Amino acid sequence: MSQIRKGLSQLGLAALAALPLGLVGTVQAQAHVKWFCAFNVAGQPEGLENVLCPDFEWLVALALLGLMAGCLAEGTALGTALLNSLDRATARLRTDTELLVRVVCGFFFVSLWNLGGIILTPELKTDAAWVSWLQLGIAAMLIWKRTLPVAALGIVFLFGLATWTYGAFHLADYPVFLGIAAYLALTGLDRTLFGIRPIDVVRITAAVTLMWASVEKWAYPDWTAPLLASKPAMTLGASPELFMKAAGVIEFTLAFALIWTPLVRRTAAIVLAAIFISAVFEFGKLDAVGHSGIIVVLLGIAADDARTLATRRDVVLAPAYYGAALASFLALYYVGHALLYGSYAALPTI
Repeated sequence: MSQIRKGLSQLGLAALAALPLGLVGTVQAQAHVKWFCAFNVAGQPEGLENVLCPDFEWLVALALLGLMAGCLAEGTALGTALLNSLDRATARLRTDTELLVRVVCGFFFVSLWNLGGIILTPELKTDAAWVSWLQLGIAAMLIWKRTLPVAALGIVFLFGLATWTYGAFHLADYPVFLGIAAYLALTGLDRTLFGIRPIDVVRITAAVTLMWASVEKWAYPDWTAPLLASKPAMTLGASPELFMKAAGVIEFTLAFALIWTPLVRRTAAIVLAAIFISAVFEFGKLDAVGHSGIIVVLLGIAADDARTLATRRDVVLAPAYYGAALASFLALYYVGHALLYGSYAALPTI
């Protein structure tokens, strides 16, 4: 047993140390294996009894240690120095965040218009030619600040169309699009959402998107099997099953970090952005277009200099909130899938 624990600890630490390579190898953090491999959303997911195994528990424990260490460091002089350094390094990015979001989203929608036959993401196909022209119109509305709410309405409409066509469960992969729409509308109107800043709205939706995607890695590890078979070095020497669990845990932890304390969330945003950018070199133009929106959002989060004083309470409460988030997303995913594609009798047991 001690040898098994030692091996798992070493694997977890290796996965954390090789984070960019690891998550690139599992289709860069957003369940976008759907862009490159065959998938079946209605298929039976991996049983929870197989997901919540000793390997999973040790990986979660290691991830929690890393999260708590980050929170603990944030309340020290070192943490303050790091935040100050981040503020200086990202000053220009922070000033131009709104402009960058508009430019990158414009690039995204012009690219979709050029590709044709796509609703927001590559696997959401459509035969309706007017969808491409609507996406070009959205890009045009991003030129002027006063028309940003119109662009936001267009994004919400496309999200609704995709939900109508492919189902709510499939589109649960992409709430970040609603966050981007809210960001554009709020910045265009110079307003907040009941006191929540536009950057915080899109930050929360990005976190939800990535946490949902990490559960999908555990529920459908077989979707990624062809990709791992063609690029075996991505598993870092681990079995595909264990590697997918590790990749999902790392992704979930980074996504959860986006809603935690300032230094932790900014660091997580930088790491995630680096992963997405490095993935472009691995997977090409399709990946560059598809991930451009979330990359610019993550850069905006990394540049955000809003601070709240980190305390020991944040360290102590991190495991409880993390555990609650993990249990909630697992329950939402498995219960939601059973209700939509199965029956009450098909609800999973642990």
